[in-house]
Order: sequence, then structure tokens, then C-alpha cells
Amino acid sequence: MDTATRPDAPSPEAADGLVLDRFLPYRLAVLANTVSRAIARLYADRFGITIPEWRVLAILGDSGPATSTEIRDRSAMDKVQVSRAIQRLLAARLVSRRTDPADRRRATIAMSPEGAAVYREVVPLARSREAILLDGFTADERRTLDRLLDRLGERAGALAGPDDGRGGDVD
Repeated sequence: MDTATRPDAPSPEAADGLVLDRFLPYRLAVLANTVSRAIARLYADRFGITIPEWRVLAILGDSGPATSTEIRDRSAMDKVQVSRAIQRLLAARLVSRRTDPADRRRATIAMSPEGAAVYREVVPLARSREAILLDGFTADERRTLDRLLDRLGERAGALAGPDDGRGGDVD
């Protein structure tokens, strides 16, 4: 018997229940994963990079050289994901690492010329997927969506607090 038709199943409307398909954090996570996988198909086979690796390249392409902590903070990936992505990108020679001579615990990650070439090829592909996603939205709807996402991001940041448990180790 389907749980929705069981007499002892909680009602979706129950105040103490959770309707997962209407729960905003769940919906956002599923949407983000679905979009990431759709874009990943564009670069995974062609360039052999994963979603976390692309995120690192995208951050470096947008902001320039950064520490792993800065990359972690911008990407919302955990420390292990960022570290593994950077290691794979280093091995593929898509990024380089420069140790700070004043503080040997701190390193800056930068895109290599090869990484920049991959970035330049992937960006138009990613932007084309973004255009497909937004097709059918009016300019006003797009601005509204942008404002709402910004507000949700601010609220989520406030909810997470100053230290969200990812640690504050030096790079």
C-alpha cells in the first residue's frame, strides 16, 4: 500500500510533517544538482573535469588567484572537496600553486594557461545552458529571480552564522 494512502500515514498538511517536494532547502538542492549535472555534461567528457573542479576554475576565472579558503567560501563546497579538486587540477596542469614566502602555510591557486583555455571554452557553453534555463522568463522576471536569489543567499548566510563548521584553517 502506498504510504500516501495508508491510514496511519501523516497528512501532507500536518503541521509537524514535512512535505519534501515543497521544502525549500530540498527543492533548491535538487535544482542546483540538476542544473550542475546538465552543465557538467558539456565539459566532463571533453575536458575530463568534475563539477567541483569546474567550480574552482570558474571562481579563478571570475576573481583571479585565490586561496583554498577563499575558493571554499565562494563555492560553499567543503574543505575536502576543494582540496581534492585543486589537487586534480594541479595534476592536470590546469592550475598552479604559489606558496606565500612570508607564511608558508598559505598558498595561492591560479589558473594556468591551459586552465584559462579550458575556462574560455566552457564559459560560452555554460552561458548557453543558462540562456536555455531562462528562456521564457521576461526581463522583469529575471530581475525578480535575481533579487530573490540574492535575498535567499543573504538569509542562508545569516542562518549559517560566521562559522558554519567548515573550519577556519590556514591554507
